[in-house]
Amino acid sequence: MTTFTPATAEETLAAVQWAVAEESPIEILGHGSKRAIGRPLQTEHVLDLSNLTGITLYEPEELVLSARAGTPLAEIETLLAENGQEFAFEPMDYGPLLGGEPGRGTIGGMMAANLSGPRRIKAGAARDHVLGIHAVSGRGEVFKSGGRVVKNVTGYDLSKAMAGSWGTLAAVTDVTFKVLPRAETEATLVLRGLTEELAAQAMALSMGSSGEVAGAAHLPESVTGRVLDGALKGRGSTLLRLEGFGPSVAYRFDRLAELLTGQGGAERLEADESRRLWREIRDCVPFADGTSRPVWRVSMAPSQGHRMVMALRMQAAVDAFYDWQGGLIWLRMESDPEAALLRRLVSIHGGGHATLVRASPPIRASEAVFEPQPPALAALAARLKQQFDPKGILNPGRMSA
Repeated sequence: MTTFTPATAEETLAAVQWAVAEESPIEILGHGSKRAIGRPLQTEHVLDLSNLTGITLYEPEELVLSARAGTPLAEIETLLAENGQEFAFEPMDYGPLLGGEPGRGTIGGMMAANLSGPRRIKAGAARDHVLGIHAVSGRGEVFKSGGRVVKNVTGYDLSKAMAGSWGTLAAVTDVTFKVLPRAETEATLVLRGLTEELAAQAMALSMGSSGEVAGAAHLPESVTGRVLDGALKGRGSTLLRLEGFGPSVAYRFDRLAELLTGQGGAERLEADESRRLWREIRDCVPFADGTSRPVWRVSMAPSQGHRMVMALRMQAAVDAFYDWQGGLIWLRMESDPEAALLRRLVSIHGGGHATLVRASPPIRASEAVFEPQPPALAALAARLKQQFDPKGILNPGRMSA
């Protein structure tokens, strides 16, 4: 096996051109924090971008940051925090869930996986904040898309096409993102003891209110003790996050608590504890148990999530908790991934997407890890792959057999 470790965009281009000339598949890698997501790759060569590092532009007053693809995300987030800014989409850290170290992700990996977190219901995902990229296609050609200003999109926005492509279309060498001011403070309203159906109703009521809720999650009784070192152990917890200036958060908190009177005893988590709680929800800490028990990430209509889970529990041993107002469901199976059953129930309950984010290599090799696409969309994806990587050089088979 040959491992290429380019430190410049030119060296990255040379490595990909060699792979194209040799028609030899190559795995694109940063620090490997998400390497266990997707079908196992069978490649002889690795393109390791961990040396392709450095922040190339940061203009806090313009809310713009550019960095090379291998730059550690933790390093970037520290710099942003020092300037009172953040990635508003709150990118998840898959490390703990997959048995690795926290803080090992890179900005290129964030882009490739289209990461997001609990604030997605308000701020979107990485795709919604990327401004531009420089990349090398599977043809061995350099291309760029977008730029370094917020309004700089003409024609096709290839930056967004690369987000969520998991390195199967191009090796991104440099990315530019929009950043936003960080909230001065936050607080979380905790409702205790609601059933999953009542929690879904309370979250929907909150999101439709004037409270400007920036996070809505529900941890059933079996899960709630696995966050904040067990501080919420006992009855299920329905969590509503408010962010902003102190007086505004206080006022909206009181109005929201008044709106939800009678829907469970209301408790309050202050800023530091609230931030820690939402980081743990973001990173799926309740299921970061050091095992390879299958974990699914399911997105579907918030009104249907708890109904699908109830039907699933009737036929399989499963633990679950909810984010995005119930529109994101994290599921941990006891042993069998139950892929066919899960996807059938998701389809029955209005449709959605189910991704197997953690499982042993044999299971990932035999199951459809990512949601199978409808024929028309699959044909479009195949044409896109043909345009960017006609010889199937980059991360072959990671997203589909």
